[in-house]
Amino acid sequence: MPHLALYTFGVLKSPLADPAPLTRELHDSGEAIYRKISQHPGHLAHAEAADGDRGTHFELHWGAWGEFAVPNWYGKGHTVETTALATTLSLWTDLRPAFDAIYTGLHREALNRRHDWFERTGHPSHVFWWVSDGVIPTWQDGVSRLEHLHGRGSAPHAFTFHHSFAPDGTPTRVKGIGPKSDQVR
Repeated sequence: MPHLALYTFGVLKSPLADPAPLTRELHDSGEAIYRKISQHPGHLAHAEAADGDRGTHFELHWGAWGEFAVPNWYGKGHTVETTALATTLSLWTDLRPAFDAIYTGLHREALNRRHDWFERTGHPSHVFWWVSDGVIPTWQDGVSRLEHLHGRGSAPHAFTFHHSFAPDGTPTRVKGIGPKSDQVR
């Protein structure tokens, strides 16, 4: 059975190393949100640095998730002092559990504050695609799918909640969001 891959990417207003209260607040809430989402039904796995490495995203060893990559529109730094991004790569059983995890609880509260922390780039902040059972998506997969979504819009190759596709490539939707469709998952 296929699994749903999700890549998220946002450009922060200030570097992760910024000691300002707003940056610390984002960092602290992010850890709690990750814990909660990883316990959500339907969540299968998310990219974590191998062996608990510390450093910037760019310096870490990500194991099966591959070498860290970012979209071509990210123009900020790559060092500990200058990295200004928040990104995730995860696997889910289906669209509904991902939707429920993202749009409820702590993550929903954070989404309501996203403009406090993130720049408005005009680029999509997330992308989904289906992978075969046993396949671990890579950071580069996520970047290429996000760039595809930005350049060409939703398609079975790269899509959003609002314009989603089933594993067989047919348009679908999560009940309660997206364009009207005969299919309800």
